[in-house]
Amino acid sequence: MSFNSDSLFKGCFSAALLGVGSWLPAGEDSENRSLTAVPGIEVGHYTLSARATGCTVILARQGAVAGVDVRGGAPGTIMTATLDPINLVDEAHAIVLTGGSAYGLASVDGVMRYLEDQSIGFDVGRGKVVPIVAGAVIFDLQLEPPDERLRPDAEAGYLAAKTASAAVPIEGRIGAGAGATVGKLLGADRSMPGGFGTAAIKLDDGLIVAAAVVVNAVGDIIDPASGKIVAGARNADDSGFADLRKVLRQGGETAQPLPVENTTIGVVATNAPLTKAQATKVAQMAQNGIARTTYPAHTMVDGDTVFSLATGDWNGEVDVTTIGALAADAMAEAVLRAVRP
Repeated sequence: MSFNSDSLFKGCFSAALLGVGSWLPAGEDSENRSLTAVPGIEVGHYTLSARATGCTVILARQGAVAGVDVRGGAPGTIMTATLDPINLVDEAHAIVLTGGSAYGLASVDGVMRYLEDQSIGFDVGRGKVVPIVAGAVIFDLQLEPPDERLRPDAEAGYLAAKTASAAVPIEGRIGAGAGATVGKLLGADRSMPGGFGTAAIKLDDGLIVAAAVVVNAVGDIIDPASGKIVAGARNADDSGFADLRKVLRQGGETAQPLPVENTTIGVVATNAPLTKAQATKVAQMAQNGIARTTYPAHTMVDGDTVFSLATGDWNGEVDVTTIGALAADAMAEAVLRAVRP
């Protein structure tokens, strides 16, 4: 296996210029096996043309019961407190996943403006609505030229929301995943590209549980079925993977990444009718999908955050344990799809 560390920045930049992902959409069998398999959920990407960064918007125009779980030690989020089960508002209208570190949270303003233009939001009377939009960021500023400030802004958020649809979203280096990288524990020069991935599980009784994720982890990405590394930190001579499991267990030296350089952020969605507390539990369980596929996960230098949305269109009997377990499975598959060529 051979890698060209000098091409990482160029590859990210090229992906941004193209404005498309490097991989095929989920569900090549023509059946939707992505986040948009859940009726009422839409996904839109916007990728900056100047460098590898962007934002991804998940819309629930009719509103969806929402929850969130923040597991990493260095999160960058907005409006997560609103999703706490003890607080008033039950539903969210959009979730924003964005690059640009904390600066990228400006894209949330554009999503709110788009939804307000569509009269979508929490009714506050006198013909006014307030869209409930939560979001989380990844750090991709290492790909930004030193003398420039190129981050997703309100206009990027507006355009991502405007292009959102129920179509199967493109995966790979697009939207919030455009500047994502993985395997940075041994230094950025030994990392590999991350990206955006999505997956869905459909049961015969009509239950659907799906996930979408932006993978920007400090650790390796591992296929839990085989134990093999899919993407991650490379050996110094580009001869293959260093395998962080071995590095850490043998007391090997790491690069001590900055506490803002990483993070895996995602959304799980279901058509089941969940309460806000149940949606929060599903988000917690979905984090297991990140833990299964990422080593190490939920570190002090990751801001791992998972949101959950429940549209409530399914008429079956709700079992949170089953839904949460399936959410973890879908999340694990989405993580793998985000980094696989």
